[in-house]
Amino acid sequence: MLRQLVINSGLLLCLNAAAQMPPANYDEARVGSYTLPAPLVFNDGKPVRTPKDWAKRRAEILTLFETNMFGRSPKPPKHTRFEVVDVDKNALGGKAVRTQISIYFSDKENGPKESLLLYVPSAAKRPVPIFLTLNFMGNQSVIDDPGIKLPIIWDWKTHQPHLAAESSRGKSHEFQVEKTLARGYAFATIYYQEIEPDFKGALLDGIRPLYSKPGQNQPIPDDWGAIGAWAYGLSRAMDYLEQNKDIDAKRVAIMGHSRLGKTALWAGALDKRFAMVIANCSGEGGASLMRRNYGETIHHLVDSFPYWFDGNFQKFDDHANQLPVDAHELIALTAPRPVYITGAQDDQWADPRGEFLAAVAAGPVYKLLGAGDLGTDQMPALNQPIMHTIGFHVREGKHEVTAFDWDQFLRFADKNLQ
Repeated sequence: MLRQLVINSGLLLCLNAAAQMPPANYDEARVGSYTLPAPLVFNDGKPVRTPKDWAKRRAEILTLFETNMFGRSPKPPKHTRFEVVDVDKNALGGKAVRTQISIYFSDKENGPKESLLLYVPSAAKRPVPIFLTLNFMGNQSVIDDPGIKLPIIWDWKTHQPHLAAESSRGKSHEFQVEKTLARGYAFATIYYQEIEPDFKGALLDGIRPLYSKPGQNQPIPDDWGAIGAWAYGLSRAMDYLEQNKDIDAKRVAIMGHSRLGKTALWAGALDKRFAMVIANCSGEGGASLMRRNYGETIHHLVDSFPYWFDGNFQKFDDHANQLPVDAHELIALTAPRPVYITGAQDDQWADPRGEFLAAVAAGPVYKLLGAGDLGTDQMPALNQPIMHTIGFHVREGKHEVTAFDWDQFLRFADKNLQ
């Protein structure tokens, strides 16, 4: 009853916010001028000159993101509990070994857990590199495999949990599972709302209540938001992959789309064990420069999705220039590990030019660490990927993950992980 009251109140707030939402700017002439924070300058104004300096500066930037945007995540547990609930050595017609694993966030058997779906290509030499992803519709949606256990998923409209339908198997078009396996990579995925539900008032469910302080009934301004929780879930999956002998834990690439692209960038910043980060159409709060007044802005984010972030982020609602960090520094926190950023021509809401400019501005950190930058400050033509340690493409089409995107992810992985 309490949950439904919170949900109904949230829906009313969303409707009111939508009615008052300012229009987005799509005119480059009206972007305005801005000055980006300098990633290679310490908070006290001293320059960062060496990789050793960068290690200290990186810690400063990470703290600024934790304090002002994503919130502080809890420390990793000393031990993560796993339970293998299914193994099929002849999955997908013999192409893969399928394993389904329950990963628990507490010692309670009925407490929050995430379900990891893992495919390892049968013909590949062990251990194999892997793509680890979060999905929007449940593990059963990524490929039509009757052996995948149907999960409890959250209804987008009613915000009520229910058992996923049989008809939802393989309905997501965001993943190229068999193509990935054929290239010699394992593939793993988790339903993101199993970690933390994605709607206002959802603090009653998910993993964040596990880490609230005794007696706490209000969020602290720098408490982690949902993006932090989803990133935490990726790291717990990494705990499992490290002890699976079929997986090369030194070659784990994480990939996310849209809000999950923001999550992939933040997970890669927090957890250096991830060898490569891919953010597809991640937009504002992800790879797109927040100081650019183009498409979605901080105002739109905190109005519609305040629970993704910490409470402090709302202070920058109409003051993006006062935020002490920006997207280029979020990308730079992955350095010197390879990072791939994408945009789409029809996805101007996510500001693909802003994503490209952020990738360019992250370049000096990569160069300092000997990894190399994008190699250009000129926006590439459509469907013309740039692949250095920093990779980027903008393709034809809309806000989605396409077969073209996956072809580039695999090429980029071949270049950097194989």
